Amino acid sequence: MSRKLLLIVIGLALVALALVSCAGPAGPQGPQGPAGPQGPKGDAGSQGPAGEPAAAPAGAEYVGSAACAQCHQGLYDTFMKSGHPWKLNKVVDGKSPVYPFASKNGEITPPEGYTWADISYVIGGYGWKARFMDQKGYIITAPKGEAPDAEKHKEYKNQWNYANSIVGKGGAWVLYNSGKTTKDKPGLVYDCGTCHTTGYSSWPPDAHQDGLEGIKGTWAEPGIQCEACHGPASLHVANPHGVALAVERSSALCGRCHDRGAQEFVDAKGGFIEHHEQYEEIFQSKHVTIDCVVCHDPHTGVYQLREADKQTTRTSCENCHFKQAKTQKHQISIECVACHMPRITKNAQGNAETFTGDIRTHLMAIDPEQIGQFYTVKEGDVEKTYALSQVGLDFACRHCHNGNFALTDEQLMERAKGYHLPGE
Repeated sequence: MSRKLLLIVIGLALVALALVSCAGPAGPQGPQGPAGPQGPKGDAGSQGPAGEPAAAPAGAEYVGSAACAQCHQGLYDTFMKSGHPWKLNKVVDGKSPVYPFASKNGEITPPEGYTWADISYVIGGYGWKARFMDQKGYIITAPKGEAPDAEKHKEYKNQWNYANSIVGKGGAWVLYNSGKTTKDKPGLVYDCGTCHTTGYSSWPPDAHQDGLEGIKGTWAEPGIQCEACHGPASLHVANPHGVALAVERSSALCGRCHDRGAQEFVDAKGGFIEHHEQYEEIFQSKHVTIDCVVCHDPHTGVYQLREADKQTTRTSCENCHFKQAKTQKHQISIECVACHMPRITKNAQGNAETFTGDIRTHLMAIDPEQIGQFYTVKEGDVEKTYALSQVGLDFACRHCHNGNFALTDEQLMERAKGYHLPGE
């Protein structure tokens, strides 16, 4: 190799070496390229071990009043003589339900044309009245085998009223929505489960107790049983000392059923306050501050205490109103409730001529300048009747002062004013 060629090679080598030693830093990583095609599915692996059992439901469930009786037998026996458990009664094996005091009230039978084999449930039947549901769960409003017709069957008597000596009437069949149906239904739907059953549910909307299409909703037990007020008891039954049941003492609990709607109004019809209006009545007065359980033991009904010839309330008027009790000026000895809780309410029967219904009102204050008891307002195209908040002299006085003892309005007002004031 010539000297000149050698120098050229060495120069090129030095240039290449310089270029390598002067290279810059690596550039940023480029974006990830597209995924390649998925490979073939592999073989299935071996089955893993069994998982843990699912957790039990956390919420309590309804167990029935009979479970309560296992520990609270005495209280259960007393409660079962009250009216609450008998608001709705299932007919079993085609036989009539057996009610407390049946020997006094007498046996009931189904409406004309029906036998017990045709009846699924009896609504009520404890102390005032009874209505009946057919084997499809519809309230009976027409003769057996006939589709209800409001005009054709308007005189069909389908409600049984027990005899009532207070209103002066014997037992009798009377009308109740005779011939009527619920819109788009072949009969009158039973939708009273909220206040006549325990553990009632209206969900889902197409649910029917016992699969009977005439019944809206389902329930755990018919009638107002222990768990209606104390709540579902399964957790308490499983752990009595560790899980306490609810003991609700407020009047609002009673008011869930003992009312008919807005507490500001006491609904009336046919010359009497309608039944289950007690919470609205109390709401009208100063007694609204007193819980129902101050006067009433919810396990013991007034009816059964009266039958046992016992005081029907836990306390008496005189406990608070002792001054008025000392100065009452009636010529004969009468109870406070005779005037201050007259029978303005009608559950089954009433006698308008003597101003006597079959249930005492919980309106208690008497207005000595008020004679009548009701007023009527027009709501749209419908007239509604309500009771005034105070007791008028028609009901406070004229359930006694009628017939041979009748007094004029002026005479009643004169005697009622200053009644409890001493020296007058």
